[in-house]
Amino acid sequence: MVHFVGAGPGAVDLITVRGARLLREADVIIYAGSLVNPDLLYEKKETCEVFNSAYMTLEEVIEVITEHEKKQNRIVRLHTGDPSIYGAIKEQMKQLEQLQIPYEVCPGVSSFCGAAASMNVEYTLPDVSQSLIITRMEGRTSVPSRESIESFATHQSTMVIFLSTGMLEELANRLIQGGYAADTPAAICYKVTWPEEKTFSCTIGTLADTAKKNGITKTALIIVGKILNSSFRRSDLYNPTFETEYRGKTQ
Repeated sequence: MVHFVGAGPGAVDLITVRGARLLREADVIIYAGSLVNPDLLYEKKETCEVFNSAYMTLEEVIEVITEHEKKQNRIVRLHTGDPSIYGAIKEQMKQLEQLQIPYEVCPGVSSFCGAAASMNVEYTLPDVSQSLIITRMEGRTSVPSRESIESFATHQSTMVIFLSTGMLEELANRLIQGGYAADTPAAICYKVTWPEEKTFSCTIGTLADTAKKNGITKTALIIVGKILNSSFRRSDLYNPTFETEYRGKTQ
């Protein structure tokens, strides 16, 4: 059995209880070394073999899995955040299915959740934004043309932009082209929940300058939207004048 495990956003105690148990039980761990906090490996078994996938191709990862599956070893494929977001796990699953190797996924806490916690923000505020767009700029790898930054910006909803820290000037220009004002609130969230975490509040127009001033070149995500600095209406959820299945109206 191969377990795809979400390591969480960085802090070792933000992995799930299930994920931590699977790490302790693993005979083999293949982890995304450039992104996963290595402190998570401290509780592994002494006999556990560890492979850093930052130096491996897909074929090499599958080769290690195949070798240890034959030995009936317990294998953990440790991904950053939640494996379903920019984790490149589907291609691994397809290979495992072809090889008839069983697998399952243990979800994790994504860094966009860690960023919201670090900045004490709610992505979905009444009358401000009720949608969250998770996307990235195209770089060395492409993005479907229908998912351009400009097209998403037309919605004026909250956006979290991954893997784009090295292209902030272009990102800002394209957000503005799509309809955001240059003074729309934004934030740069660097290695959230890690000991070296840094967060910077700015605007779309000052994204690039803020990153340059603070030496942020990678391992950060960008939040854009009025939820960062806006008045909002009280939600109906706990409003005494709003009746729910469990609670009647109070006068």
